[in-house]
Amino acid sequence: MAKPMELRTDRLLLRQWREADRGPFAALNADPRVMEHFPSTRSRAESDATQDRLADHIARHGWGFWAVETLAREEFIGFVGIQSLGSDVMLASGVDSPGVEIGWRLAFAHWGRGYASEAARAALACGFGDLQLDEIVSLTTLDNHRSQDVMQRLLMRPAGEFDHPGLPAGHPLQRHCLYRLARTDWSPQ
Repeated sequence: MAKPMELRTDRLLLRQWREADRGPFAALNADPRVMEHFPSTRSRAESDATQDRLADHIARHGWGFWAVETLAREEFIGFVGIQSLGSDVMLASGVDSPGVEIGWRLAFAHWGRGYASEAARAALACGFGDLQLDEIVSLTTLDNHRSQDVMQRLLMRPAGEFDHPGLPAGHPLQRHCLYRLARTDWSPQ
């Protein structure tokens, strides 16, 4: 087990998950606006299982998809971070090992405030600085322009499309785009 890292920005704390996050995380995962680019919303049990997996990744590695809270109100708003990609996604997308992705999911009430970009910059700094990763990728559905805008603000570059292996053939969300950022192209902003 690794000591969980915490990251701070001017407005946010990226931290290990807490029991008190379960309710707001379940509400976020049940919101059709937040889950628009996922196959479905999540039940409370599915949300709790996701939180357990995310917390376990951080406990094992020290980093992962951190719970995010605002510093001003100490309010849970979602997650942002870097996490290992599954081998099936790496194979489908053409990403080489170790395959680390950056991702985010914030409650709808917190969209449009720059939180995803702010927290993601801190996660990139951790990945490229502390962890010395050579590359970090991001992926989303072709129609998720909000996430693609964040990827572009992070200076990530489009790197093609692929069919997500976790979705059945012909599913309307199966086609995904991949963005990449190499450590040599990254600069702290």
